[in-house]
Amino acid sequence: MGFIKEFKEFAMRGNVMDMAVGVIIGGAFGKIVSSLVNDVIMPPIGWLIGGINFTDLSYQLPLNPLKPDLEPVTINYGSFLQTTLDFLIVAFCIFLVIKAINKLSNLKKKEEAPAPEPEAPKGPTQEELLAEIRDLLKEKK
Repeated sequence: MGFIKEFKEFAMRGNVMDMAVGVIIGGAFGKIVSSLVNDVIMPPIGWLIGGINFTDLSYQLPLNPLKPDLEPVTINYGSFLQTTLDFLIVAFCIFLVIKAINKLSNLKKKEEAPAPEPEAPKGPTQEELLAEIRDLLKEKK
């Protein structure tokens, strides 16, 4: 029974739940960015360079002379380009989000920062104190 209780405490800890929510939202965000790249950004780029659909770009390897009846093998570099662009856009979006969060947290820290305490009044300097002592000693004589 101790193992199950320990697992329950681990699973219900705040950090684990926050991470799970982050992963789920990150997956959904990735789908949105993929749709943005595939459906909005790449079609105009393909149109500008002559109507090319990047996912269709591939290089067909020569037929294997030992087994000519096999289907040709292709290297799908267009999918790789598409995935790389997806990654760059996701990384850029995350950069912008993190930058905005940091800016907001810095503003919040500035608002929460206590006002600096006024400086305590300065006392007499060492020379002034020695002069007072000298004068007091002169008076006692």
